[in-house]
Amino acid sequence: MKAHTKETQNSISPKQAVELLKEGNKRFMANNKANRNLLEQVEDTSTGQYPFATILSCIDSRVSSELIFDQGIGDIFSVRIAGNFVNEDILGSMEFACRLAGTKVIVVLGHTSCGAVKGACDDAKLGNLTTMLAKIKPAVASVSEPADQSMRNSKNIDFVNTVAKKNVELTIDNIRKQSPVLQEMEDAGEIDIVGAMYDIKDGSVTFY
Repeated sequence: MKAHTKETQNSISPKQAVELLKEGNKRFMANNKANRNLLEQVEDTSTGQYPFATILSCIDSRVSSELIFDQGIGDIFSVRIAGNFVNEDILGSMEFACRLAGTKVIVVLGHTSCGAVKGACDDAKLGNLTTMLAKIKPAVASVSEPADQSMRNSKNIDFVNTVAKKNVELTIDNIRKQSPVLQEMEDAGEIDIVGAMYDIKDGSVTFY
């Protein structure tokens, strides 16, 4: 499998970009990786890169976008931060990826049993981590059930996973609100902005 060129990138629609990721995850789950020569792709991309997707995911060591979507060198921009939220720097990176480098979809990828979400649920405090987790707390507050405070913590994995999904939704909202560039591109049909969740138990990705 060759690396993407400007021509192949241009031929992919936002919906097709999502389908390529879904197909890649199916290959990953079947342990049937695409036949590609990564060193050949290094050479192919030495004079330029034409990724078709930008994926914002957590730093969790189990959630490597290139692996779980079975992608090669030059296929995706991978943005990683604990809790997969956005700030100005990440939004600027996404604007570069979509407006200047031509990617067709932004995927906000959460995952089950997320440590950052657990920390936000538990109101953990540790140095700069305290400030970082504050970015995820709106998702905790947005989940109304369970009302019993004793169940609203990291020991309740169902609550954690519900907050993780809500965090993906709020992150997508923030991308649209805080980046007129990306909102304009989505409105024009040039890109899609979608959410997804990776299940650490079986390797599957569910798109919303």
